[in-house]
Amino acid sequence: RRQSTMRLSTLLLLALAPQTNAFAPQPPAVPKVNAAVQSSTSLQMGPPRPDIVLQETYGEGSRKYRRTVYTHNEWVKHRSSDRFVRNLASIFNSGVYKSLAKEVLATVGVASFLVGWNALTGGYTDLDGVQHEAIIDFLPMLTLPLTPFTLLSPSLGLLLVFRTNSSYGRWDEARKFWGLNINHTRDLNRMATAWYGHDGIPIDPNTRAEHLRQVSLLTWAFVRSMKRHLSPPDEDEDAFVSELKARMSPSQAEAIIAAVHRPNRALYDLSVAIDKLPMHFMRKNEINKNLSIFEDTLGGSERLLSSPVPLFYTRHTARFLSTWILLLPFALYDPFKGSWNHVAEIPAIALASVFLFGIEELATQLEEPFTILPMQGFCDKIGANCDEIVSWRGQGLDDNAVIEENMAAIAPPR
Repeated sequence: RRQSTMRLSTLLLLALAPQTNAFAPQPPAVPKVNAAVQSSTSLQMGPPRPDIVLQETYGEGSRKYRRTVYTHNEWVKHRSSDRFVRNLASIFNSGVYKSLAKEVLATVGVASFLVGWNALTGGYTDLDGVQHEAIIDFLPMLTLPLTPFTLLSPSLGLLLVFRTNSSYGRWDEARKFWGLNINHTRDLNRMATAWYGHDGIPIDPNTRAEHLRQVSLLTWAFVRSMKRHLSPPDEDEDAFVSELKARMSPSQAEAIIAAVHRPNRALYDLSVAIDKLPMHFMRKNEINKNLSIFEDTLGGSERLLSSPVPLFYTRHTARFLSTWILLLPFALYDPFKGSWNHVAEIPAIALASVFLFGIEELATQLEEPFTILPMQGFCDKIGANCDEIVSWRGQGLDDNAVIEENMAAIAPPR
């Protein structure tokens, strides 16, 4: 029995240990960075360090810590059976809930005022359980019927559901745009590498390596310019300039940096690099189809960045929710008559306001998706993949013996 008690105590201590916080920390992964300079932002954005200022733990300052990239280990932890205990244990560290301090304090203030006012105007019970008459008997108690709130609850729920769904849809669309970038950058470099050369023209390995290096480099330059285009200038401008100058020639880097629309300039340079490849024009046309897709993902991302959910909808939802929550204490006063002087209403209102305002806060945080997407990680991944692809041997460079051996291995027996 003593051993069972010790085991149970150990399990409880492990479950209640504050191993997580609102930013879901993961063990730092070491991404394969594609060239001479390490990226300014790691693939795994961890939680704020203990020495980070308070403003970095919630609100706008915390967005850069929400760029999570999952691997198998994170998925195992994500669906583990103790996730509820971890999430409850980290509730006071939640950046979302910290952002709601003003709203929650306002609703708690209304509920506290109501309890105090009604105690003065309707009577109260002291700590000994003795009932006292009203101190101010010429003023009315403040209450509202619960029925209007019950009738309006479905409408408020529909507004919040649409608000969160539309915001999540915007995040999902932005993530799909970057998924298309990842897929088609690989496709572009694969075709350029495999199709380099034509009509039996001798291939100079050094020239081929330089041509393909330029294709890979300018592919990375486009996605890195797109990331800078979609990021706040004060967060990414210095890192963008330093990365381009470290990886590219001075003339190439300055041409992109000085451009008014940097992704367009990088995409133009990539088009020129593809046009220089010695291959049949129909194959170049196939490669250039990927560039049209890049234009689509760039334009779609600019649309999301410049066009929020219609402001009149967002404002109406916020006003509806705020009015509903701020008046709710008046309707819940009588239902809490079983508690001492109705004081149980105060924590109940606080909890309700945290969760309901939290839904609206989640929608607002998701509405602009790019500053919570790990775009730097995507750029590093694209650069590493493209550099690897163009390092492979293309057509006309494989030994005949290797080709014959491969063909014999896949040929069906006769």
